[in-house]
Amino acid sequence: MRPIKATISLGAMAHNLRVARSHAGTARVFAVVKANAYGHGLSRARRALAAADGFAVLTLEEAANLRLMGVEQPILLLEGLFGADEIATCAELDLWPVLHQAGQLDWLERAPPARPLHVFLKFDSGMHRLGMPLSEHAAIVERARHLPGVADLTLMTHFAQADEPAGVDWQLQPFLRELGVYGLPWSSANSAALLRHPQSSGAWVRPGLMLYGGSPFADLTAAQLGLKPAMTLQSEIIGVQTLQSGEGAGYGLLFRAERPMRVGVVACGYADGYPRHAPTGTPVQVDGRMSRTLGRVSMDMLCVDLDGLPEVGIGSPVMLWGAGVPVDAVAAAAGTVSYELMCALAARVPVVEIE
Repeated sequence: MRPIKATISLGAMAHNLRVARSHAGTARVFAVVKANAYGHGLSRARRALAAADGFAVLTLEEAANLRLMGVEQPILLLEGLFGADEIATCAELDLWPVLHQAGQLDWLERAPPARPLHVFLKFDSGMHRLGMPLSEHAAIVERARHLPGVADLTLMTHFAQADEPAGVDWQLQPFLRELGVYGLPWSSANSAALLRHPQSSGAWVRPGLMLYGGSPFADLTAAQLGLKPAMTLQSEIIGVQTLQSGEGAGYGLLFRAERPMRVGVVACGYADGYPRHAPTGTPVQVDGRMSRTLGRVSMDMLCVDLDGLPEVGIGSPVMLWGAGVPVDAVAAAAGTVSYELMCALAARVPVVEIE
């Protein structure tokens, strides 16, 4: 059997939820489990994060699966309704849709559900992605309040720079100033805002990345934030090559040896979810010691530096990311974010679940 595998720790996810709660104050916590729980598996996340006050997903299918798994907490649909035909299912499953454009209000008006819904009204406070114009809040809130298909309202926005020096106040303060007159509950904080901007917690917080042990910040590691990695990707050396000075390794021979050296070939490639664009120097751990990748990542293999590791050979363990190699560090080296790496874990990689 090919030696690559991913290990998912339910205990790490549960620990990270407790960290989120410690920052949330009196706010309730939606555990964001969209995209198959950031690659960790929806069923595993449901069990590991059972203490959450609610779950947030993207699609009706994800929400329906959670209900089939026995989830009784509120389930938030982060992109809301994609058509009027989804309204009845929201009522049947008691889902809370985010309404971010006027057409969704039109659907609710034309096809009110048998049971009124708890609705999150999303306003654009500056990110300019999803959300209704903040300047039109009076008419929007008034309309939503009088729709027979709406039971309760929570106001919502999303931050563009919570993980950057610009912070959240340039969006949060206008949001609160304009909408505070209604006395309604509100939600704005993602992982970065929850960890760094406690004033943004509101009634509900929406941590995602931090639940899986990733840091949303370039200047703070997950360990510094008290988080534990939930996913470990590991494999083994399946081949060893000896290069002479000037010889290269891998497609395009992008890496060339400056002196005689040993190169390990690892059973992991971009078809497993490892980033093809990870350059020479991306950190890995070989037999418990730090090393680096060499050259271009192939579909099924990548090369690592065995210089200074004379005892390492075929069968030696390699950690691609996990407790010894933070996924954030791998992502930074590859010019991407840890969200992408975790979500990209391929279906062909066997997963081992641990408590």
